[in-house]
Amino acid sequence: MENQEPQQDRKEPFDMRIVHYFVRIMRTVFLGFFWMLVNVFLGLYLGFAVPEESTRGRMIFFYIFLVLSLAGYLFIVRKMWRNNGHVQDNYE
Repeated sequence: MENQEPQQDRKEPFDMRIVHYFVRIMRTVFLGFFWMLVNVFLGLYLGFAVPEESTRGRMIFFYIFLVLSLAGYLFIVRKMWRNNGHVQDNYE
């Protein structure tokens, strides 16, 4: 019989940049769905965006809120994706 040493599985260190990238993707998707949930609730469930159920003032308020909150969401997402902070890797 040949003399074989048991081979150990050598795992490569995990690249934390991939984890950081995935976290940014998940935050973007979560914030987008949350933004949509709030606006669908206000617009459709409470009737702010339905002309038959709402007054002109409520519709103006809703659409101004919609545009301003979209601008805020896009600002936050842009700021999050432009921030390329230092990510510590497990490489030595």
